[in-house]
Amino acid sequence: MSNPWVIVALTVLFIGLSAFFVAVEFALIAAKRHRLEDAAADSRSARAALRSSTELSVLLAGSQLGITACTLALGAITKPAVHHWITPVAEALGLPLWIADLTGFVLALIIVTFLHLVVGEMAPKSWAVAHPERSAILLALPMRAFMFLTRPLLHVLNNAANACLRLVGVEPVDEVDQGHTSDDLRELLRHSAQAGTIERESSDALLGALELTQLSLGELVAKRGNPTAVGPDATVAQVRDAAQRDRHRRILVHTVSEQPPTHVVHVRDVLGLAGGDTITEVTRPVEVLPATMTVGRAFGAMKDAGTQLALVERSDGSHAVVTVTDVLSYLLSADDSGRRGAGS
Repeated sequence: MSNPWVIVALTVLFIGLSAFFVAVEFALIAAKRHRLEDAAADSRSARAALRSSTELSVLLAGSQLGITACTLALGAITKPAVHHWITPVAEALGLPLWIADLTGFVLALIIVTFLHLVVGEMAPKSWAVAHPERSAILLALPMRAFMFLTRPLLHVLNNAANACLRLVGVEPVDEVDQGHTSDDLRELLRHSAQAGTIERESSDALLGALELTQLSLGELVAKRGNPTAVGPDATVAQVRDAAQRDRHRRILVHTVSEQPPTHVVHVRDVLGLAGGDTITEVTRPVEVLPATMTVGRAFGAMKDAGTQLALVERSDGSHAVVTVTDVLSYLLSADDSGRRGAGS
């Protein structure tokens, strides 16, 4: 093939296709799944990108196949043509034929490699990483079409690659794990505070929030004794006395003697009652939570139940009280060396 315009056109085509496959590869790796899901409701391309993200290994096989094919095509068509164009020029400069031929070969290799590396790989990679969701959505449909046409071959290549991974003890995956562990986020917050990118107070508060995902209710109430409670036949006066004695506004109530409390009464609910009145009408069921539940989940459970107080059932059969105030106090007044909640 000697027509230079055809060579140039094919070179542009192969470099463009290489750029396409490189951009697809890096876009799907860098794209956030939740953003693709948000866009999928109104975009066919976003839905295609979302499907590709669930079979990432096949997509990567397709990208690598396309990049390899483009590289081979450039090596088979463009490089010999450039070599053929440069050699006569070098020979016309007075170089011996063998040196002119070697010069043409080396320069052709450098030119083609430079164009392929910079235009066909580095530039699209940078664009895809800078705009992952947009590039993933933009390129999704043509890539899905390519995968449809080459899927049998892609499965063969992908299965062969997975077999190699299993031989060295690595289990292949089809999706990128984009989650971060609490340890990852904790280290990021500490580093950000040290670098001065966020305030120390903000870092401490966020660290406390992260620890709520690991701290159990049992650990939070470990040093607390039995909660303040009154019997099933308690009067308003007894509730007032218990509240004044222990400085608590919420008093637990045993509905059955010798059994754990099942209800709670707030002091404000007995203010308008006579001291000898019973409290049956103003008690409410108390939420009972296991000691193994994390403080973060407990906070959510108390919010859903619309209660400010819950009873923590410990493994030894004893009980303790945890309140929303405890969780907030833990967040606001805690330090990194260990936090304990406020009283009930």
